[in-house]
Amino acid sequence: MTAGERFDVIVVGAGIAGSLVARRLGERGWRVLVLESGVGDDDTGPDGRPAADVERFRAAPVKVPSAAIADNAVVPSPDVLDLAGRPAGGYRTDGYLVQNGPLPYASGYLRVNGGTGTAWTGLTPRMHPEDFRTADFGYGRNWPIGYAELEPYYRAAERELGVAADPAEQRDHVGLPLADGYAFPHRPLPASYLDRLLAERLNGHEVLDPSYPHPTALRVVGTPQARNSTATEEHGPVCEGSASCIPICPTGAKYTPRRTQERWGPSVTLRTRAVAGRLLADAAGRITGVEYQRYDDPTRPASVTRRMVHAHTVVLAAHAIENARLLLASGLANSSDQVGRNLMDHPVLLTWGLMPQQIGPYRGPGSTSGLEGFRFGPARAARAPFRIEIGNWGWNWAVGPPGHEVAALLRPGDPTTPGGGGALFGAALRQVAGDRIGRQFALQFEMEQSADPANRVTLDARHRDLLGNPRPVLTYDLSDHVKQGIAAAKSVSDQIFALLGARDHSRYEPGPSQPGWFEYGGRPYAYRGAGHGAGTHLMGDHPADSVVDSWQRCWDHPNLYAVGCGSMPSLGTSNPTLTMAAITLRSAEQIDRDLSEQRITIRPPAPGYSPGPATPEETHAP
Repeated sequence: MTAGERFDVIVVGAGIAGSLVARRLGERGWRVLVLESGVGDDDTGPDGRPAADVERFRAAPVKVPSAAIADNAVVPSPDVLDLAGRPAGGYRTDGYLVQNGPLPYASGYLRVNGGTGTAWTGLTPRMHPEDFRTADFGYGRNWPIGYAELEPYYRAAERELGVAADPAEQRDHVGLPLADGYAFPHRPLPASYLDRLLAERLNGHEVLDPSYPHPTALRVVGTPQARNSTATEEHGPVCEGSASCIPICPTGAKYTPRRTQERWGPSVTLRTRAVAGRLLADAAGRITGVEYQRYDDPTRPASVTRRMVHAHTVVLAAHAIENARLLLASGLANSSDQVGRNLMDHPVLLTWGLMPQQIGPYRGPGSTSGLEGFRFGPARAARAPFRIEIGNWGWNWAVGPPGHEVAALLRPGDPTTPGGGGALFGAALRQVAGDRIGRQFALQFEMEQSADPANRVTLDARHRDLLGNPRPVLTYDLSDHVKQGIAAAKSVSDQIFALLGARDHSRYEPGPSQPGWFEYGGRPYAYRGAGHGAGTHLMGDHPADSVVDSWQRCWDHPNLYAVGCGSMPSLGTSNPTLTMAAITLRSAEQIDRDLSEQRITIRPPAPGYSPGPATPEETHAP
């Protein structure tokens, strides 16, 4: 085993959180090593293309976000295509994640330099002040900090990511207490034609929420996002409205961690193809370093070098599930028995239909506006709150890209086809396909899921990856609170469709394309995953019921930080990336103070804790 290197800080994971904390600590001159399990930007895949490549996405038969990323047999990324529904309900899974819950965890993430920030949606709304205190509404957990404490770090995160938004809209129609005179780094992106049409038809109307006795007013509001509405030297080129910016923005206008990494100081070192397998600790419980495996060939585990590296402070920033996996594999930070518990996502109900006129879909980013009125208020005590995202890309997520529609029109003898049961060709095909695709629209209802200890990540020695490391085992379900929110969302959708004069084509049936199918209240529904994994090492006020404190510092090991969405006690209904960035920037300040003070007070180790025997130096072929 190769050993001997020493740094001030080791950061595990080079996604958004890891890249941000490395930059901040590097700016202060600390020697930082970033370990990334995936390949780097300069690596090529088996097809000879770069690790993340637009052409690979264009050639993929199924265009999911991971389709742009080269396959890595040694370090596979969980993928939504690993899941499939069964004909009579239920699901099967075949991939990196092992699942045994009543319902599937339906989101993936990327294990590559930049993490899921390589192929994210780019939406960056702030959490609402209410979202930090869901327990006050009778469910979930409160944060140990509130919106006011996080607000300066929201501003810092918005500067770092280059957020485009209208402060007046966010203040007046979302209820965010933005300071007078505050300006986002970029003016808002232009609303799509669909946004403007829905605003004309819906603004000022009210709909009834079946879980709440009072009507809710509708208003279309622009969504903050980390895309450049103007070209700047700091943030790069302008957004050109490409409809392929998920997964990869063709112009580089959308923020990715690469932008932060390009501003790292000389004291920061990135080491890719480095899979952290175990945290090292001394007999008192002080973290001393990381044991990792370095591989050469992502197509096969030919030769792997096991190495150790040491540091004063270790920061885990490898995704909520991967952080939990590493803590569990190391037997650390779990005196509260909360490591891996409280796994959360945003379950998404999709509704889709045809507008009575052409709306020009497939132009611009995936979403530029939404309906915010169901995110907050007393109704959240009765059902999960939700945000309504207006989709610009037709039925792409709900049914498939336009080619799916064309294939249906070419299918002979199918009475469900728009051609009335006969295949269409030539001018008739062009006319019908153009008409239908040009009228497609969809709404995405993203539900808040509260922290539930039963939803969790565990390990099982029977399930290991090609390097011999334990794979995450997930147990996941939806509470009645979430299911009630989904039922309310469908009712709201029905009323919105009626106001728009749109024909609803939403169908929820068990089968391969809907692994998240379930019945509730005698009606069928199906959810998708939003890719917003959170929980697993929650922050709290007390070490007895949380894993980290408000600085994301592990209660059991004060020189170990677990940062990112895994620390969040609640998700609210906003995409979590901006909040993740804000709490990470806040933690970076505390890490700098810890290092400057060089004072560590160790809590007694957890009962039964053992640091484990040292592993001899070895090079092996698994």
